[in-house]
Amino acid sequence: MSKLVFPHPRMSGHPNWKWFILSTVLLGATMSALDVSIVNVAMPTLKNTFGVSMAVIEWIAMAYMLTLTVFLPLFGRLSDIYGRSKLYNIGFVVFSVGSLFCGMSNTAAQMIAARVIQAVGAGLLQANSVALITHAFPASERGKAIGIQGAVQAIAMSVGPFVGGILIAAVGWRAIFYVNIPIGFLGTLAALNILPENQKVEKKEHVDYLGAALFAAGLAAIVMAFNEVAKLGWGSQEIFLYFISGTVLLTLFVITEMRVKSPLIDLKLFKNATFLLGNLTGMMSYYVLFAVMFIMPFYLQKVLGYGVALTGALLTPIPLAMAVVAPFSGHISDKYGPRIMTTSGMLISALACGALMFMGVSVQLPMLLTVLILLGVGMGLFTPPNNSAIMGSAPREKLGVAGGVLNMMRSLGLIFGVDISGVIFTSLEHRYLAEKGFHNVQHVFSNVSIPVPVQDGAFMYGFFAVMTVLLGLNLLSAFFSATNNAEVDAEAAAAAKEFAEV
Repeated sequence: MSKLVFPHPRMSGHPNWKWFILSTVLLGATMSALDVSIVNVAMPTLKNTFGVSMAVIEWIAMAYMLTLTVFLPLFGRLSDIYGRSKLYNIGFVVFSVGSLFCGMSNTAAQMIAARVIQAVGAGLLQANSVALITHAFPASERGKAIGIQGAVQAIAMSVGPFVGGILIAAVGWRAIFYVNIPIGFLGTLAALNILPENQKVEKKEHVDYLGAALFAAGLAAIVMAFNEVAKLGWGSQEIFLYFISGTVLLTLFVITEMRVKSPLIDLKLFKNATFLLGNLTGMMSYYVLFAVMFIMPFYLQKVLGYGVALTGALLTPIPLAMAVVAPFSGHISDKYGPRIMTTSGMLISALACGALMFMGVSVQLPMLLTVLILLGVGMGLFTPPNNSAIMGSAPREKLGVAGGVLNMMRSLGLIFGVDISGVIFTSLEHRYLAEKGFHNVQHVFSNVSIPVPVQDGAFMYGFFAVMTVLLGLNLLSAFFSATNNAEVDAEAAAAAKEFAEV
């Protein structure tokens, strides 16, 4: 007797069901992006609450970013084997549990441990988000969908400090973590009922845990080296050991990946120029974005003398401009390919960084606002088409790994943008002061013995160098984008034509 087969409640075959899948992914994107920016506002409060040093409190942010970054490829690989929908749903649960533990923390150690749990959940979400979108949407709509995701993330990051400030003032710092729990609950329900069923892997594959351990340890050592170099200096033995350990471990990882049957990261992916250059330029773009977001508050407050409220207001247009432009950019790339949008985006960002180089110690507010909006527009034009091209270049059975690598490169850009820019700025600022006769100065702007013009001159000396590096990275990214993606452009045009005929 034959069994009755009932249709699955998920209408994954319906042409419009992909938008429900996107909406579910957007819940995860909102939760993880909101958490990154909302926690930064609470750092001074947490320092006072736990009564610890700044070095300890920095690990509340560092533990999260380090865990997230080093495990993204592993989570992507696990999703390719065990199912992206399943891992995404687990991500909601783990992130919510981590948020609960963060809110319940009574010591800095408990908070750091809870942030690691949060980062595991965020990694499961991030490694699968772009892969789920890529699987659900045809090539003719993929850029628009990824653009919408980028817009939602940008909006969440821009409102995070505002929401965080209100919650801390009205309820207390624990509320900034508890706010994630209802979002996670809704996300879990949505993932269970909307995301497509996990595709069964035809051939049983093994997880390369040795490769995962080597990669995570090696990358962590490199990240730690850049994070600590501002405090210890390039000549430090500890920094040297970090770099040597990281290099050896990553070399062993590459050797391991070339020998195992089921590698953590299929290195053949990097033979595809679109995948390789797309990830490289993606990392450089986030380096630029977060370097600007890191150094501009100091410029606005210390040099221009703006208050905290105005500083926050001036930085908000960067993610908002990204949010406005991203869906448009993704839609255009679906029709004409990514090259026009990615190249123009990096050129506009280069223009913004070039303008920032010459701002000086006094500037007209409308001009400054225009430049910052330009930077957001440039990033909004670049990111969705670039991400779409990366994911489109990967085989469907490798989408999880591709998404993990993509998000890992974004995280590395964030970390390096802040850490390396901080080292460049501090080194040159101190060199300027030494030339003026002020040696071994620790707190420049609070040192009353240093004349204000000298303080401003030292700041602008380091600021100019940082912006020069960012300008160079933008131009290099524009060059790579212009010389890459020719085949992707042709494929996009053909897909758009076929979609229009349907």
